[in-house]
Amino acid sequence: MRIGSVEFEKKGRIAYITLDEPSKLNALSADIRHGVRESLAMIEADDDIRVGVITGRGDKAFCAGADISGFPVTPDEVRAFIGTILPFLESPERCRKPLVAAVNGMAFGGGFELAIACDFIIASDRAKFGVPEIHLGLLPGFAVVRLHDIVGRAKAKEMSMLGEPIDAAEACRLGIALRTVPHDKLLEEASAFAEKLASKPHLAVEMAKSFYNRGLGGDEMRYAVDAFPFLFLTEDVKEGVEAFRAKRKPQFK
Repeated sequence: MRIGSVEFEKKGRIAYITLDEPSKLNALSADIRHGVRESLAMIEADDDIRVGVITGRGDKAFCAGADISGFPVTPDEVRAFIGTILPFLESPERCRKPLVAAVNGMAFGGGFELAIACDFIIASDRAKFGVPEIHLGLLPGFAVVRLHDIVGRAKAKEMSMLGEPIDAAEACRLGIALRTVPHDKLLEEASAFAEKLASKPHLAVEMAKSFYNRGLGGDEMRYAVDAFPFLFLTEDVKEGVEAFRAKRKPQFK
């Protein structure tokens, strides 16, 4: 079943959500965001589904992050964009059923954030992870309130301030990914892990997710929604976005 730019498939107790715009590196277009939201709602509503697996179409990218071509311009557009994108990125956390991100390639920016909002990441040995927003004069909106709890403050600051990607092995060492597997075995391994989860008492599994995720959101997320629109209005962001589109090095002031 196709929903927006997402392929949704149910196989027994497992539901598969595939981001399906490989020509755009599965960037978070409005159609992909719509498809993910609707797919998660279907997982929630179907009592036969115990676990969801999210992956990307193609060998290059799980999700390359925000769709730069759709970036907002006016203050009102910026505010609306931030108010929409951050709740979207935390939606895997709010899903009561466990979600596994099968990261098949680059997971950058919003794609990285979508992955860490899932309960588990199984990474291809070709996967790359990063928050490169600093190159646009921005910071990661969702990761800035989550990443330090996973990798520690110093590493989170380094990743956010330098914007340099890490490979799958480093992501596993830092606790971002649960395990790394050969690229051609990714879906097989992610499915096997999902089946193990699905075989456990589902109420206990859902309660474990709820307990471990307690306290997420709240004031930190509200602050991000309120504060981040101001970054979009700086001259550095305008220069960063223009440079990205022109494929040149930005000259930040």
